[in-house]
Amino acid sequence: MNDMRQLTALGRSIEDGSFAIVDAEAGAHDFGPREWQVVRRVIHATADFEFKSLLRLSSDAVASGIAALRGGCPIVVDVRMIAAGLNQDRLDAYGCAIHANISDDDVIATARQANTTRAIEAMRKAHRAGVLDGAIVAIGNAPTALLEVVRLIEREGARPALIIGVPVGFVSAAESKEAVLALSAPHIVARGRKGGSPIAVAIIHALLLLSQEAA
Repeated sequence: MNDMRQLTALGRSIEDGSFAIVDAEAGAHDFGPREWQVVRRVIHATADFEFKSLLRLSSDAVASGIAALRGGCPIVVDVRMIAAGLNQDRLDAYGCAIHANISDDDVIATARQANTTRAIEAMRKAHRAGVLDGAIVAIGNAPTALLEVVRLIEREGARPALIIGVPVGFVSAAESKEAVLALSAPHIVARGRKGGSPIAVAIIHALLLLSQEAA
C-alpha cells in the first residue's frame, strides 16, 4: 500500500513507535478497529489520553466519512487553522475542496450588521452555496458554528455526510457538542471543553488513511 503519510523511513519508524506507545498505555477499550484508528491519532496529536473517554463516534461515522472522502466531498471548516493543517495532496487525490469562509468580506459584513458571529455566517454561507450537503463539516474552534450547523440540519434540512464537532472553549463548547450528539447525523464529537483545530485535523487525516486502506 502506498503510504499517504509521506514520511521518510526514519520518520515512519518514529511515528509507528509513538502509536505503539499509545496502544500500550491506552489499554483496553471498546472501540472497533477503524474507530480506534481515529481515537489513537487524536491521542497521538495531543499526548492526552483523556480523549479516549471524551470522543464519541456514531456507529456510521467512520463509514460515512470514508465514503464522503472517496466521493470527493467538500470539507467545510470553521477556521483557517484547520485548512492550514490539512494535507492538500491527500485531499487532492480525492478531489476534496476546503471551504473556509470565516474571513470572507461578505461574511464579516453580514455578521457585523446582524450582530451574529463570523462563524455563524460562514456556515450559513456554506449552506446557501449548497456545499454543506454531503460535506464533512469540521468545527474545531467556534461553538457558535457548531450550533448553527445543528440549526441548519434541524430547521433548514442541511445534510452533511459527517460532523466533526470538537470546538475548544468555555462558552457553549460543551453544550454545542451535546446538541450534535442528539442528532441522527453521523458525527465524531469530543465531549466537554477540550478540543481544538488540531483535533479536527487529526480526525480528518485518520479518515484519509482509512479511506486509502478501504481501496
